Amino acid sequence: MKILITGANGFIAKNLIAQLKVEGYDDLLVCNRNTTDGAMEKYIKECDFVFHLAGVNRPENNNEFTEGNVEFTKTIIDMLQTYSKNVPVLFTSSIQAENNNAYGESKKKAEDVIFNYGKSSGAPVMIYRLPNAFGKWARPNYNSVVATFSYNIANDKSITINDEDHLLELAYIDDIINEFILSLNGQGRKVGEFYEITTTTKITVGQLANKLYEFKSSRENLIMPSLANQFDRNVYATFLSYLNKDDFSYYLNKNEDNRGWLAEFIKSKEMGQIFISKSKPGITRGNHWHHTKVEKFLVVQGEGVISFRNINDDKVIEYHVNGENPEVVDIPPGYTHAIKNTGVEDLITLFWACEIFDQNNPDTYREEV
Repeated sequence: MKILITGANGFIAKNLIAQLKVEGYDDLLVCNRNTTDGAMEKYIKECDFVFHLAGVNRPENNNEFTEGNVEFTKTIIDMLQTYSKNVPVLFTSSIQAENNNAYGESKKKAEDVIFNYGKSSGAPVMIYRLPNAFGKWARPNYNSVVATFSYNIANDKSITINDEDHLLELAYIDDIINEFILSLNGQGRKVGEFYEITTTTKITVGQLANKLYEFKSSRENLIMPSLANQFDRNVYATFLSYLNKDDFSYYLNKNEDNRGWLAEFIKSKEMGQIFISKSKPGITRGNHWHHTKVEKFLVVQGEGVISFRNINDDKVIEYHVNGENPEVVDIPPGYTHAIKNTGVEDLITLFWACEIFDQNNPDTYREEV
């Protein structure tokens, strides 16, 4: 199957092309602003399906709406009809088509061109009136508030909020692309005249901004906001995609002494925290117990022994661990415990605790194993 994709350099098309390639669609005919009329004509003659994703969102003058959204659509449809190509066409319109503005009116006229093609040719036409789309590769400061906020916040730039309570309806790019591929295979979800993205989320502008600022702060305070729902995971992925290429990493604060060092890695109000330590040969860490706090230890380098003793008796339990055989050791409450480096190299250990350390209520009591 040969698939023609217009607007190939755009946000939605880039994601669609990437996924089509992943799914084995290799014969893609991509069209962008630099595609010649001759090449476009050749593509039309060859194609078996059209994703018409090109459009104008932010022109210098309103005439460009007509040229980019209406006239270009007419050009594609005229070519299809000239060569009797009654192939399916999927078109990305906008919820703005319902509104009385220059952009919305141009999208509505383009919709009419597509619908008329479907009626005259009998070919399937799939028109999606997309809400605000977001995800990786969207251009910031253009047509996506999520892209703009993500880019600016990730790069320490200010954002402008005119109305914190303004309600947005957002569609994530992966959900959009999944729906498009369903339509490619004749399984799109049609409601009335139009096809729909079934998964969208409503959120206020203020809530969106706060969420993104929390993600930004997590690189400093190490506290990750909840990612329990898919929308939050989608927004977090989008935020990370706008980090400057020289700013992917950040350093942890090491607490260093003659034993080695310890650093907190990540914290979560729901899942506790993870930290990492390096202990020199012969060094012992721990010798304390907890009433309720529980932990997990995982040695990733070196050799060591983790010792336990129920504080109510004298019996010592030992687990010999090493980095070559990953073994997670649970630390139950009521057991004083310690980990000692028994090898000849530094001992690197990952620790998980079920709660973020609270200096005012540490639930940690010194006692030798």
